[in-house]
Amino acid sequence: MHECDDPATIARQLAELRQEHRDLDGAIGRLQADIAADDLAIKRLKKRKLWLKDCIARLESSLIPDEPA
Repeated sequence: MHECDDPATIARQLAELRQEHRDLDGAIGRLQADIAADDLAIKRLKKRKLWLKDCIARLESSLIPDEPA
């Protein structure tokens, strides 16, 4: 992922990551409801969801200005 300092670009990236995070949440829920679901696939989706959460947190923190010492 390429990060830059432009707040508009960061906001757009955040929106995309949040949408993918929500989509994964729905996909995981549907897979978990399916008795024949592949446990490995669910674990991979959950891992991707956690990675997205970390990316979102990192981008959000980059939007917060540093406080002077």
